[in-house]
Amino acid sequence: MQALIQVILPVFLLIGFGYLALWRKWFSDAGIEGLMKFTQNFAIPCLLFTAIARLDLDQNFDPRLLLSFYSGATAGFFVALAGARWIFGRSWEDSVAIGFCGLFSNSLLLGLPISERAYGPDALAANYAIIAIHSPFCYALGITAMEIARNRGGNLRSLAPRVLRSMFSNALVIGITLGFIVNLGGVPVPAALWDAVALIARSALPAALFGLGGVLYRYRPEGDLRAILFVVAVSLVLHPAIAWFMGRGLGLSLDQLRAAVVTAAMAPGVNAYVFANMYGAARRVAASAVLIGTVLTILTAWAWLALLG
Repeated sequence: MQALIQVILPVFLLIGFGYLALWRKWFSDAGIEGLMKFTQNFAIPCLLFTAIARLDLDQNFDPRLLLSFYSGATAGFFVALAGARWIFGRSWEDSVAIGFCGLFSNSLLLGLPISERAYGPDALAANYAIIAIHSPFCYALGITAMEIARNRGGNLRSLAPRVLRSMFSNALVIGITLGFIVNLGGVPVPAALWDAVALIARSALPAALFGLGGVLYRYRPEGDLRAILFVVAVSLVLHPAIAWFMGRGLGLSLDQLRAAVVTAAMAPGVNAYVFANMYGAARRVAASAVLIGTVLTILTAWAWLALLG
């Protein structure tokens, strides 16, 4: 109960404030849209840039950690895709979009603040190691699968350029890439510039959580309830369960195991809807999965935190 009140509840109250603000018209749709553009295109990329640029890559990029988390993520993608196709009879394009919901957990807006509140800011190095390749990995897998689904029987020779172009037009990927360049290349960054970027980065999570509440207000769950609950179960149960068993089997440290499981246990991120909307596929399922999954994360995250101790 203490974890629920002290760790999880403040995060979801902030999301709730954003939801309430848009519902009661204290904040406009345009305001929420602008806030999310600021966080997604500037503040969060700055947060990722500073974290990756200063991360001890030799110490924190443990293949066992990444294998534990991304085995679960990949399994979530293919299980959700297969369920959409062969249980619910969706088109291949819809099935890929639904699979992306099982793949893309909300590692930034939920996983990072919940981990920070539960274990402290000094325990986040493993979280950042996971997040560093989260968007590139998920978009590479999702875009590749979608392009194959859309071009069945056609010419796939231009597949790689399309995937790379889509990935590297994403602000999160750009921020991560610049962080790696500074870190690996030893690029000097003036102190004044560090301070300016850090000021923007500090606004990222609270602003994004408030904005997420406003975005979720738009997502009315309607229809497709069985498919929505299926993908939410994949996201909140299957993915973290695989991360848990893999992590324990591979001998992860407690901090690494916590990072892998907590990040895996988060609801589908807003990017799941962005991906579905980009391709015009399964938008209602994706939007509702984000909303319902985010609400249910209050309880499932509590259970995973209790299990992790």
